[in-house]
Amino acid sequence: MSRRVRRKVANKGKDGVVSLSCHETGVEDLGTERNGVVDWTILPDDTVIHLFSRLNYRDRASLSSTCRAWRVLAASQCLWSSLDVRAHKFDTTMATSLAPRCMNLQKLKFRGAESADAVIHLQAKNLCEINGDYCRKITDASLSVIVARHEALESIQLGPDFCERITGDAIKAIAFCCPKLKKLRLSGIKDVFADAINALAKHCPNLIDIGFLDCLNVDEAALGNILSVRFLSVAGSSNMNWSVVSHLWHKLPKLIGLDVSRTDIGSTDVSRLLLSSQSLKVLCALNCPVLEEDTSVSTIKTKGKLLLSLFSDIFIELSSLFADTTKKGRNVLLDWRCSKKKDKNLNEIMTWLEWILSHTLLRTAESNPQGLDDFWLKQGAALLLSLMQSSQEDVQERAATGLATFVVIDDENASIDCRRAEAVMLDGGIRLLLNLAKCWREGLQSEAAKAIANLSVNANVAKAVAEEGGINILALLARSMNRMVAEEAAGGLWNLSVGEEHKAAIAEAGGVKALVDLIFKWSSGCDGVLERAAGALANLAADDKCSTEVAIAGGVHALVMLACSCKFEGVQEQAARALANLAAHGDSNSNNAAVGQEAGALEALVQLTRSPHEGVRQEAAGALWNLSFDDRNREAIAAGGGIEALVTLAQSCSNASPGLQERAAGALWGLSVSEANSIAIGQEGGVAPLIALARSDAEDVHETAAGALWNLAFNHSNALRIVEEGGVPALVHLCLTSESKMACFMAALALAYMFDGRTDEFTPMVTSSESSLKSVSMDGPRRLALKHIEAFILRFSDAQAFAAAAVSSAPAALAQVTEKARIQEAGHLRCSGAEIGRFVSMLRNSSSILKTCAAFALLQFTIPGGRHAVHHASLMQGAGAARVLRSAAAAANAPIEAKIFARIVLRNLEHHQVEHSI
Repeated sequence: MSRRVRRKVANKGKDGVVSLSCHETGVEDLGTERNGVVDWTILPDDTVIHLFSRLNYRDRASLSSTCRAWRVLAASQCLWSSLDVRAHKFDTTMATSLAPRCMNLQKLKFRGAESADAVIHLQAKNLCEINGDYCRKITDASLSVIVARHEALESIQLGPDFCERITGDAIKAIAFCCPKLKKLRLSGIKDVFADAINALAKHCPNLIDIGFLDCLNVDEAALGNILSVRFLSVAGSSNMNWSVVSHLWHKLPKLIGLDVSRTDIGSTDVSRLLLSSQSLKVLCALNCPVLEEDTSVSTIKTKGKLLLSLFSDIFIELSSLFADTTKKGRNVLLDWRCSKKKDKNLNEIMTWLEWILSHTLLRTAESNPQGLDDFWLKQGAALLLSLMQSSQEDVQERAATGLATFVVIDDENASIDCRRAEAVMLDGGIRLLLNLAKCWREGLQSEAAKAIANLSVNANVAKAVAEEGGINILALLARSMNRMVAEEAAGGLWNLSVGEEHKAAIAEAGGVKALVDLIFKWSSGCDGVLERAAGALANLAADDKCSTEVAIAGGVHALVMLACSCKFEGVQEQAARALANLAAHGDSNSNNAAVGQEAGALEALVQLTRSPHEGVRQEAAGALWNLSFDDRNREAIAAGGGIEALVTLAQSCSNASPGLQERAAGALWGLSVSEANSIAIGQEGGVAPLIALARSDAEDVHETAAGALWNLAFNHSNALRIVEEGGVPALVHLCLTSESKMACFMAALALAYMFDGRTDEFTPMVTSSESSLKSVSMDGPRRLALKHIEAFILRFSDAQAFAAAAVSSAPAALAQVTEKARIQEAGHLRCSGAEIGRFVSMLRNSSSILKTCAAFALLQFTIPGGRHAVHHASLMQGAGAARVLRSAAAAANAPIEAKIFARIVLRNLEHHQVEHSI
């Protein structure tokens, strides 16, 4: 005989409402696994309902279509007593489809005007509470229709953003239609006139909680007529006549709590309210500049009443509300929530205080007034953390948003106050935020993820987030079907991925795949998600291993899709940066070629160099620069109009940021490796802007501009253009003044190319389109160039080391010269056979300076350990350089520098030959 258990099932009653009852079923029916396959449809009904309660309404509705049993369970009244539609598109169609389930809906949270207009289609006649945000476009008409269709409303909250299009007429409609109204909180209304307030006083006898927040004009006298009010907030409202307030509102017989935070109330009126009101217990006056600047404020007599202000210890003041003196310090709110002894009146006060504190702290954080550093460090952060543990969901959300906001001091540049961020961390805020992020409520997930993201800009906090398991949590949230949650989680991964130590952990947590999937999931109309996902991928792609992960996950296709189709400049910038980083790893992976082979990638990046947004142009040019290291990419960029676009960019960026200048010149440098591209750049007018960039104040720009001019100077026509455009003085200036040895080196090589005799050889052969170049006088520029080439090389000579090397071929003597002459970065340069051959030929030049320069250059290109040293040695051996080098080393009339450099190059060639044979 099998054992039998009892489980709850849902039966449909005569009204179509599902109720819970008990039903006996055999234990064998509860098996969760058959042949290794989990059967979710045989879960106990109460378990299914509990699981459904943790889902958003769209997932709940989707799962209800799985089977008949779940469809019945998904209609249970307990699942549809409240509805939060803020995270999804909620329009008339969606509301109509949900209407059969929402007959007994009690609470509704919505976002925006379109959602407000759809509310009536839910047909929730028993709706008693609505809470809306993003209310700027909600009109009197929309609000009036909502309240007319829902006469049972007891609570209406719209904010915290301003209700700019709602007037007193809508408030009158609320008064006429909602006689059961108990709570009314509206933000940012221009005029709350007397007729509207008097209508509330007349028709809403149960109205006990009123908030007219951040309003422009509120009729103070009329508010004195609402005798039922117990809690009143006019925080942030301007143009208040405080004399009228202090003489009338103290007569309100039931007024317990008054909030005048962020107003210009003074100490006289605060004192009068506290002394005159018989019922008032709490007066909140946070961030009231007039009150705080009054030196006599400390003398205000409260008569045992509570005054909350920035100059008081708020935790201690709150403790004074309790008879139990053990409730002290920063745990006062937590102790109250956990208290077994419940005082109804005190609970009412504390619940209201939590709400108005969370609202005021958030508003204060948003405005970021000066002079509040001490408050935030000593109290504000701790208050927000305490409020984040409230049982009120909207208080938790605002507190988390407050934490995300108060640390930011420059939103545009993502700058945060490190002391504030670390105050949150030291008070245990990271663990609290991560716990909120793990809860099933999507609104809290979103705000907690936002706070984690902002706080993680600080490296110490980012480390704490990682140590507390935050990377895994954010990677999981990035997979959310809720756009807001996914967006904030992606932002958190973006900020964490700045730290090199976190990149691998993000990849291990599945973050790369989650971010790539986000781009495909929200491919249009969700710019915030796309920017954050692309930004995080850009940071991850800077790591060699992670860049491979990005490519494997489909990141190349995703990012190219964004570069091709997205019009939002932030997304374009991050997508281009990500592609640049993917292409930056040279020979270590195949991503450079993969990006170039992705359909439309190069064309899109070329087009982005024409963007009106400087950041987009900069990252697109950087991507093209990196991609140009691949031969096929280089020619494809040129074929796709890249030369014209980049020359135009270089011409326009003389006053741009150093970053844009560096990348514009760098992209031209990369393209100019090909002689055909080099010629095209010269013909397109690229010489003049590169000379202008060579005069930049930025060291990084010196290098890229000098590198591009070096490549261009290899061609005789370009060399003549450089002379004609005044390039010789610019390159000489680089040799003399740049802090970059690489820039000086390449500038000297460009000058050597221009005056090694080949330009003279080709001058009579210039075409008619270049005839203007014939008239250029070369003598003066040549003398200037040679003089400073010599001066540059002498910077790397040491008389004692050269003397020792001249009399001894001992390795130590040559090594000493090599160490002095080494330009470390030059080892990354890769020369073609034609370039190496030109330097070898230059060793035979009649000019001793050019001989020395050629030997010096070849030394740099062959130093053991250089990235391309073996390649260069092979080219030199193929060009018969050894014989020429021996001749240069033995020449009686050659400078000692040329002789010693030539000997060192010979030794380097022998080293690479031996190395190759091994």
